[in-house]
Amino acid sequence: MTVEAGQPETGQLSVAGLGALQPSALPPAAPRPNSPQPPAPQPAAPAAAVPLAAPQAAEPAAAQAAEPAAPQAADDSRAARPGSARRPLGGLGRGALGRAGRAALLATGRQPAPDAIEPIVQAHRRHHPQADIGLLGRAYRTAEASHRGQTRKSGEPFITHPLAVTMILAQLGAGTTTLVASLLHDTVEDTEVTLDQVSADFGPEVAYLVDGVTKLEKVDFGAAAEAETFRKMLVATGDDVRVMVIKLADRLHNMRTIRHMKPASQARIAKVTRDVLIPLAERLGIQVVKAELEDIVFATLHPEEHARTRALVAAHEADPDTLLQPFAEALGRQLAEAGVPAEVTVRPRHGVSVHRVMAKRSGAAGRDGLPQGLHPADFGRVLVVVEENADCYAVLGELHTCWTPLPGEFKDFVAAPKFNLYQSLHTAVAVDGEVVEVLVRTRQMHRVAETGVVALGDPHQPGGQPAGQSPAGQQAGQQAGPGPRDELDRTDPARPGWLSRLLEWQQETPDPDAFWSTLTAELAGDREITVVTESGETLQLRAGASCVDAAYLIGEETGHRCIGARVNGRLTALSTTLEDGDVLGILTEGGGGADQPGAAAGAEPSGPAPEWLAYARTPGARLAIERWLADHPAGAPVVRTGPSAEQPAPPGPPAAGRGAAPVAVAGRPGAPVRLARCCTPVPPDEVTGYATKGGSVTVHRTGCPAGERMRAAGRGPLGVTWVPDAVPPSGYRVTLRAEALNRPRLLADLTAVMSAEGIGIVSAEVEPPQELRVRHTYTIELPTAGTLPLVMRAMLRVSGVYDVCRPQPEGAGNADDPPGPGVRPSWGIHGRSAAFPEV
Repeated sequence: MTVEAGQPETGQLSVAGLGALQPSALPPAAPRPNSPQPPAPQPAAPAAAVPLAAPQAAEPAAAQAAEPAAPQAADDSRAARPGSARRPLGGLGRGALGRAGRAALLATGRQPAPDAIEPIVQAHRRHHPQADIGLLGRAYRTAEASHRGQTRKSGEPFITHPLAVTMILAQLGAGTTTLVASLLHDTVEDTEVTLDQVSADFGPEVAYLVDGVTKLEKVDFGAAAEAETFRKMLVATGDDVRVMVIKLADRLHNMRTIRHMKPASQARIAKVTRDVLIPLAERLGIQVVKAELEDIVFATLHPEEHARTRALVAAHEADPDTLLQPFAEALGRQLAEAGVPAEVTVRPRHGVSVHRVMAKRSGAAGRDGLPQGLHPADFGRVLVVVEENADCYAVLGELHTCWTPLPGEFKDFVAAPKFNLYQSLHTAVAVDGEVVEVLVRTRQMHRVAETGVVALGDPHQPGGQPAGQSPAGQQAGQQAGPGPRDELDRTDPARPGWLSRLLEWQQETPDPDAFWSTLTAELAGDREITVVTESGETLQLRAGASCVDAAYLIGEETGHRCIGARVNGRLTALSTTLEDGDVLGILTEGGGGADQPGAAAGAEPSGPAPEWLAYARTPGARLAIERWLADHPAGAPVVRTGPSAEQPAPPGPPAAGRGAAPVAVAGRPGAPVRLARCCTPVPPDEVTGYATKGGSVTVHRTGCPAGERMRAAGRGPLGVTWVPDAVPPSGYRVTLRAEALNRPRLLADLTAVMSAEGIGIVSAEVEPPQELRVRHTYTIELPTAGTLPLVMRAMLRVSGVYDVCRPQPEGAGNADDPPGPGVRPSWGIHGRSAAFPEV
């Protein structure tokens, strides 16, 4: 493998020679009609172009040293065989034939494309046969005239940069409008051309794309220029994703020539590419650009590790392939016998991918306890490309029938595509003691997997315009691309969910430094998960997100009123990290779920606690929490200890009943009676009396452990009955236990509703929270026995409380005994019992 000196070698790409146009070989000026034409650039090493749909891989470093196949073919048509003096037809030389051909074109009124963009035209026509080449020629002439006299740091004419960027986009399959904008993308920034002129000459759509990628001036924004430029590009991308596609192609060419920059500038540009642009390429699904950017950044920031990785890859390539290629051939024969049309190839990993596998292997011990080295199967994967979606599963059946599949390695991204539109079946099988990874996808899935949003075409065309399918071709019935959309194709060309979320929170971060740090943190996650709410709504979250992040994704008001969550039917802490495919229920104040109408209505919410910031992973959640905490400084809660002014105290017992003995003891009229404090009996509890010293009678709830011990000690039980309307002098003392989801002001709200019922609070005990669940135990004095159910119902209405009961005396029953008649589980959360199992 030959690599240009000083040029970081990139990994395997699926498009041979992606943007491999050698800019230095292009003429700096546009040719004029009827003038001698300079010879077309001769490729250094011819390389056959691989169609995007084909799964065949090609090394980009080798491709970079070669010209595109299209200009090679054009040159071959004009080149004479060595040693041959034979002239073409009519004895005319090739120069005369060329002039005659151009004259014929001019006679028809069609202006020929400049030779400088001939490779671009050839690449573009492979995807869009009916493209308006004249528009590209006009854009090139404008760009060349505007940049004339400007040079890059490499010493090459500046026009070579927009030409190279456009070549990258043409080979990706971008539309004509995108190519025109890429030719002009630096004119407004670096020349005297204005946006108004671009709009007048090429239309407002091209002007919008050019404006989207134009950098902001440092003289106006200072150190914040880079952050604000990216903010501007992201906002423009929200309306037209082609803005970011052009920016990625622009950065790819700049990274290819980064060796001409100073070392400090190389490191700075590579870090920005790593932190922002590579994640954006991943989210847009443009894997061919992402892979090459990763390899160049790897070579720039970690040259020694990159050299070691390349040495391993070179050593592997020097040895004959005795595993992957024979397996691919055997699989191809098996599929042919099964009648499944498919192309089976070995897909080499690019440099960074190999390095990741190597790091994973070195961190895991083998059977001998020593770190593992790379295996032959680690240098590539087997790719199977089929025609239809159903064939993917047919291939999977043959694979798992003829080879042993590895448990847990199968992933179905066809039925559930990734957030970046990626679709494939992933599996792994055992072959000769090695683990071979296999990818199965259709041709259209392969196009989308390689070029992402570019394969979906122009977002402003009705229904989208896939790469390879021109509008004219559609009208004429010419099928050059993927054809009608498969009804099972689940790719969504609409604005990605991650981009919508990003555009929302960026409005809340006017500070450039805060925006930049938040942007890099948001893009740091390399994958997303899908969570389904109990009402059926689908939520797209970054990996590692918690229940708090999901609550704020549903809505800021829902997040502020969130008091708990259920994951897969089990009550869980708000800090719980969600996994892909979880079913989530958000519990909010008011006893309802986030999906219930009116759940978030009413008084001001309790709001988030400061500790929520510790497990809020998404920028939207963190910004909302920080904004709430800034607007609501922490203060001492106000606790009401008496009846509220709006709600008078309930009427007390009749005067005749106050102070009378609450129970009558059979056979002992007038005997002093005392209600036991251990079990706090209240009418209509079943009770039993026991005689104590001094002739008094102590009344216990039936089954109270203290009463049972007295019975065991030889004290016979006495029959007692409740006296209607009789109340002890100090009222009935009762112990209540409230189980709740911890939140701010919970203690204040519980004591307020109890005091509003006209009761006295003797004591309160709050246990430390466990997984955001807390237990409150109150000892209260009731004016009448009938007040008890009113108090319990009032406590259940407090947001976050899911169970109120009278605890059994200590030592009564077993831990797994069902609750007795006095236990009242809450039915107020989602209309179901909140007596959840322990988690």
